Amino acid sequence: MAHSLSTLVRKTLKKYRRVGRGQSSTRGKTSGRGGKGQTARAGNKRRPELRDIIKKLPKRRGYGKNRARTVNPNAPIYFPVSLEALEAVFPAGAEVTPKTLAEQNVIPSYSGRPMHAKILGTGTLTKKLSIKDCAVSGSARAAIEKSGGTITLPVPAADRQTKPNKTKATKPAKEA
Repeated sequence: MAHSLSTLVRKTLKKYRRVGRGQSSTRGKTSGRGGKGQTARAGNKRRPELRDIIKKLPKRRGYGKNRARTVNPNAPIYFPVSLEALEAVFPAGAEVTPKTLAEQNVIPSYSGRPMHAKILGTGTLTKKLSIKDCAVSGSARAAIEKSGGTITLPVPAADRQTKPNKTKATKPAKEA
């Protein structure tokens, strides 16, 4: 069966817009090409000036260095706590946790939850304290253990196992 142009059926959903068919067609004269000059010519793809400015700025080396804060936005932000602050606030034998630090107004708390705390080794410590769930610097660890205190760190989220590991069965080595 031979097809003629008059029997062809459009299969696309959107109608083609016929341009350049007079002033009353709303697509006459410039036909959506704007005014004259550079914008009226074919191949008019000018880059925005701001993009050229951004491209010329010096970049810092390394992965994620040009991002706003850090590569990992979920990394906890620690509030620094000195040994002097612990010496002044807590009695001997006390348990130091982020919750007790927030109750003593040593660290801030946001929406009812205390911030993460990191104990730094500035100052001296003479009291025996029990540190729990706080990050501790190397010099602070030495000073706390020297005064007879203990440090219990939380289990990092990466080390916690939520599902048991499925070990793959290894194939026996081929004998030569």
